[in-house]
Formats: sequence, C-alpha cells, structure tokens
Amino acid sequence: MQPTNQPADAGGARAAGAARAGTGAGTHTGTHTGTATARPAPSDRPAEAAAEERSALVLYVNGTPYELTLDHRTTVLDVLREHLGLTGAKKGCDHGQCGACTVLVDGRRANSCLMLAVAQDGRHITTIEGLADGERLHPLQEAFVERDALQCGYCTPGQICSAVGVLQEAADGFPSYVTPADAPQGGPVELTAEEIRERMSGNLCRCGAYPRIVEAVHDVSTDQGVTS
Repeated sequence: MQPTNQPADAGGARAAGAARAGTGAGTHTGTHTGTATARPAPSDRPAEAAAEERSALVLYVNGTPYELTLDHRTTVLDVLREHLGLTGAKKGCDHGQCGACTVLVDGRRANSCLMLAVAQDGRHITTIEGLADGERLHPLQEAFVERDALQCGYCTPGQICSAVGVLQEAADGFPSYVTPADAPQGGPVELTAEEIRERMSGNLCRCGAYPRIVEAVHDVSTDQGVTS
C-alpha cells in the first residue's frame, strides 16, 4: 500500500526526471538553479596545456650538469631522489622542519623539500654523495664516524650537509642568535659548542645523538681554525 500523502508513481517520476537531467536516479530533493561545469580530467586536457606546466632547466648536481624537463610543482628533493637516483637526502617531514633533506645550493645550506626545482635553474647543488673526494671522505664525514655521531643514520646526510654550511657561514663572519654583540664584525665567528648547537638546531635527530654531533663539528672547526 502506498502512503496516503504520496502518489503511487512519485518515486518513479523522480527517477525519470533525474535520468532526463543526466544526474542518475539519486535521492537529492532540493532545488538547484545554477549550472556546474566539470573540469576535464588531466588525460583529456590538450597536450599544449600540459606542456605549459613543465619547463626545461639545467641543474648542476655534484658537479654534473643535468638537463631536465620538469613539472613546475617538482621540488629539488624529488628531483634528487626520483629523477637522479640520489637518495642521500631524506624526505622526513616534507615541511622544512626536520632538516633531513638539507643540501648545499651554491654553497649555502637549504631545505630541498621546500625548493621548487624550476626556480633553481643554473644553480649548483651539492648533496651528501658529492662531499667525498673520490674514495676519501669529507672531514665532517670522517668526524661523524670517529665520534659515532649517528645511530639510525636517517638524519645524518642532512646533518653533515648542514654542518658544511655552518663551517662556511662562520668562516664568512655570519653571526647567529648567540654570537656576542661585541664580536668582531666581518671576521670569522668562533664556533663554540653553544654556537654549533644554535646553528645546527634546524636539524633534528630522533635518536638523540646531539652531543656527539656537536663534538664532530667542533673537531673539524678546530682543524680548520674556526675554533681556537
């Protein structure tokens, strides 16, 4: 028996009306006066439109030039790992907060997960794979091994690349938050343990190897004359 307040063919009429409207036999009962235009699926978009979202560029990675054509959204970290097979830089937080992806861009340390590759055209990028001189490790790599400044090793490539940047920044006289206000201007900044901790604070180590990391950086800074 049909409800007394509804015609026997009400459900069929709604379904037929929905079918004629091209929406299927749904249950939406409200009124809709606007029109919706579906965006074409990516596969249906013209080839020239897709090409406009890609650009050709050259990146010099560890001294080798790479000619690439990349989607504008591709980060430097994804280029290194997915396109060039350089997996030393790690994807940790992917928000620039952990430092596991740290590399050197034109000699300055940077979080590669936050950098769009197309904005780095012509830049020189150094990763952990490019620090060694042939079979000879970089002094900081040797110091990390000697000081046992790692446990799981996931953050270690970023830690070492960041430390390379720290040594150069201090040698160039860049102050940090803890650098004394009366420190000589323009001269090298002495890398005390406090300075090293402050400058390396953007690189997180979930294993807690921080004391040994500071010691390793201090050892190399002493050898290079940045620390007395």
